[in-house]
Amino acid sequence: MPVAEGSQQTLYDKVLQAHVVDEKLDGTLLLYIDRHLVHEVTSPQAFEGLKNAGRQVRRPDCTLATTDHNVPTTSRASMKDIGSFIDEHDSRLQCMTLEENVKDFGLTYFGLGDKRQGIVHVIGPEQGFTLPGTTVVCGDSHTSTHGAFGALAFGIGTSEVEHVLATQCLITRRSKNMRIQVDGELAPGVSSKDVVLHAIGMIGTAGGNGAVIEFCGSVIRSLSMEARMSICNMSIEGGARAGMVAPDEITFEYLKGRPLAPKVGSEEWERATTYWKSLQSDAGAVYDIDVFIDAKDIIPTVTWGTSPEDVIPITGTVPDPETFATEAKKAGGRRKLEYMGLIAGTPMDQIVVDKVFIGSCTNSRIEDLRAAAHVLKGKKIAANIKRAMIVPGSGLVKDQAEAEGLDKIFTDAGFEWREAGCSMNFEGRQGAGGRTHLMSPVMAAAAAIVGTLTDVRKLSEYKTSPHVQAAIAPVAKPHVDERVEESAAERDLIGDQPEDSQPHVNSSVSSSSAGLPKFTTLKGIAAPLDMTNVDTDAIIPKQFLKTIKRTGLGSALFHELRFNSDGSENPAFILNQDPYRQAKILVVTGPNFGCGSSREHAPWALLDFGIKAIIAPSYSDIFFNNTFKNGMLPIIVSNKDDLEAVAAEARAGRDVEIDLPNQLIKNATGYTICSFDVEEFRKHCLVNGLDDIGLTMQMDDKISEYERRMSKQTPWLDGTAYLKRKGRSNQLAAKPVPVPKTNRGETKTEPLEW
Repeated sequence: MPVAEGSQQTLYDKVLQAHVVDEKLDGTLLLYIDRHLVHEVTSPQAFEGLKNAGRQVRRPDCTLATTDHNVPTTSRASMKDIGSFIDEHDSRLQCMTLEENVKDFGLTYFGLGDKRQGIVHVIGPEQGFTLPGTTVVCGDSHTSTHGAFGALAFGIGTSEVEHVLATQCLITRRSKNMRIQVDGELAPGVSSKDVVLHAIGMIGTAGGNGAVIEFCGSVIRSLSMEARMSICNMSIEGGARAGMVAPDEITFEYLKGRPLAPKVGSEEWERATTYWKSLQSDAGAVYDIDVFIDAKDIIPTVTWGTSPEDVIPITGTVPDPETFATEAKKAGGRRKLEYMGLIAGTPMDQIVVDKVFIGSCTNSRIEDLRAAAHVLKGKKIAANIKRAMIVPGSGLVKDQAEAEGLDKIFTDAGFEWREAGCSMNFEGRQGAGGRTHLMSPVMAAAAAIVGTLTDVRKLSEYKTSPHVQAAIAPVAKPHVDERVEESAAERDLIGDQPEDSQPHVNSSVSSSSAGLPKFTTLKGIAAPLDMTNVDTDAIIPKQFLKTIKRTGLGSALFHELRFNSDGSENPAFILNQDPYRQAKILVVTGPNFGCGSSREHAPWALLDFGIKAIIAPSYSDIFFNNTFKNGMLPIIVSNKDDLEAVAAEARAGRDVEIDLPNQLIKNATGYTICSFDVEEFRKHCLVNGLDDIGLTMQMDDKISEYERRMSKQTPWLDGTAYLKRKGRSNQLAAKPVPVPKTNRGETKTEPLEW
């Protein structure tokens, strides 16, 4: 329901309502997107869809592309071009495909030869592309990072990437409001990473499902922007759609001088900050879920299992699954301990590690590197550490760290000093059989020195080290006096906006619906899967994401579960057994199916195998949305008796029938087992085989009117070229500080055109 005029609103309510283009009676929203970050993994199929439908990118000035997922983190000193630099074929193909697409569609692009290239969730804030009160999306689950600025930021799947590229809008619904309030004062050695791991441990990986979390309280207000980004980054690990922090003076100070933020002292800066200051939750605003945390209860925290919710204080011991509440949790716990090679009762600080990684979109900013360097200065990594890596989040962070001499501290200690990368602790995420413990940068540094998981507070040299403070740490400023070297091939990838003679808002050739297969009834074998928190890494491991097509992924479905290490089938896995090899429906008895990343490859793999519907008690929000975009039906059956009745039919190897028009699940004889709910708009689209993009483009008049209105109210969100082309000379364009215009190597005094 719309927020009643005059009612008390949360931060989320305010930002959402400001971006509603249209709202249906059933609560379906058409939401305008201010900022779209694009990378090489989740975009190839989206651009292919645009080309096949004859569509253009509607707002090139609101779109920023970079390569960051499948790029080597080795030195680029001798790099000539991507084609010769990236050895792995599929990774090279994805990166080269992105380069072709940004050229074809006229998008701004930070390539590997550009100092500004880096992890999307580092470069967005770093460039001032991320601003308070905006809506931000990217084909990556950790887009929630940008919520630290008071932005509504969330990950989307490839179909939604295509939707935003074509229409600058998304079809969505209101989320619940959730508040996590952290008050008190953090002890030395306790960081923002510990805060968010502690919170996830409290709520679980499904605790925020269907909600947007607002992080607040005295602890949050005291944090720097980089620390807030780390917290919002991991809100997705708590199941939330997004995480947000209300903007304040710390936010504004961070944005001063950023290339794409309004120029300090300008009329736009004054207008923008006046608006940003209004983005505080009203005193009487009501939250659907409240979580209160006392800072004194948070100590350095690590994960023991294969999920971010498997957390424990470093002073604790490996938990005993037999003490868990349910049989499903006990079974899951036993499996996690087996995978991690741990024994219940083992003190956490006795767990030996052999590799240490500091970086990722969560912890690769300059403050993270400074904190780790403080612990490592003058030390050497332990003899049992086979490899230790430091990965800066962007070229600018790397340059800043080197200017401060941090790289020398790291290399002297025995760390490798590398380029950008990512990490997570899901099974197999860091290589087959890799066992990963999540923790803060200082805790990782301490583990490298000692050789085991270690309480950083035990290191005497750390007792005087700085902990999280309200003071704003110096930020890595863009380098304005260096020339970026690129190959001739890369110089051709202009990354500029179209010429002034072209209209800014691109009109697509086709506004008709591309269409999907109609979904009315589905009858077939249903495969039972008795697992909880089945993440997207389990559904389709990372090594199969290096594709530029939507098809051919069925053989990769549940790969680590279906196949043994020698490539042979695991006969114990359900999909390797008859009749389940022909399954059309998957019945999952545990909650939170599809948690983890935003990869749309997960529903593609299911669909390619032949599974068109899933029945489960709950889903990750992003996965849930992605299935509908592919003509699939995710059914929520929260009643345990009903779910067990459906699972019993599946275990017996009998057909199950799904009747979508009547919203019924039936057995093989046609007897109704239970009913289910589905949003009316989504049902309408499935039954009629309608394409969201085509439907949205039929609302072009409303979208254009919204753009005209917002250009007057928030002109700082339009690219400079946009205002110029629209003939609005009476309005100030956001004038960025001098940075390279593109990665072609122009004079550095020429501003980046947006």
